[in-house]
Amino acid sequence: MSRLQTRFAELKQQNRAALVTFVTAGDPGYDASLAILKGLPAAGADVIELGMPFTDPMADGPAIQLANIRALAGKQNLAKTLQMVREFREGNQDCPLVLMGYFNPIHHYGVPRFIADAKAAGVDGLIVVDLPPEHNADLCDPAQAAGLDFIRLTTPTTDDARLPKVLNGSSGFVYYVSVAGVTGAGAATLEHVQEAVTRLRRHTELPISIGFGIRTPEHAATIARLADGVVVGSALVDQIANAQNDQQAVDGVLSLCQQLAEGVRGARV
Repeated sequence: MSRLQTRFAELKQQNRAALVTFVTAGDPGYDASLAILKGLPAAGADVIELGMPFTDPMADGPAIQLANIRALAGKQNLAKTLQMVREFREGNQDCPLVLMGYFNPIHHYGVPRFIADAKAAGVDGLIVVDLPPEHNADLCDPAQAAGLDFIRLTTPTTDDARLPKVLNGSSGFVYYVSVAGVTGAGAATLEHVQEAVTRLRRHTELPISIGFGIRTPEHAATIARLADGVVVGSALVDQIANAQNDQQAVDGVLSLCQQLAEGVRGARV
């Protein structure tokens, strides 16, 4: 089994949801970003999404847009992001790591080269938000053939007619975007999330992780009672934006991660 399959299977046996954390590679700088990445598993992250910096992150709100700008200003690129994964894997062979972002940097890097380098670095899966299933041949199919999971986003506007097509070829887990908007903007009602999870379970046996708008341990715990995974990104990125220096950024992200993990792990007790 892949690392993602193994992790979600383990957590199912423990009757708890996964804490899925998102940070942008290279934010606020390479060294601090690597320290955050290396520290997340011990702080309670069960799965890590590592953002690939891009100039036009169209699905993201102000917090992650600014994280991309900070990372790019520090000369972060896809080659450095893969190097970061390699350094992470030197000390951690267990925590699943997914690269998340947009197709343009991958296309520029070269798809076959990217897939080979990502697999060799220790990447477990990809979330590429601007590649719909109609473009599976561009990345999804060759990535899965190489053993990389391809995680799809579903949204409140993905109806039952569209959903099977979106889920076709999905692996690892399903990422449900709980609000119709950008990252960090608002939060869905509990009733809406419950209805969405019930509907998704009719279409797939993959674990369902829910994100967009989850900022506190209490909110994370509420979602963890319903879903297989809780995704938190903007709240962690805000810790970096509000820090006075790199060490404060590292400490802030890892401290909040610990609090979120406590909320998730206590949700079903």
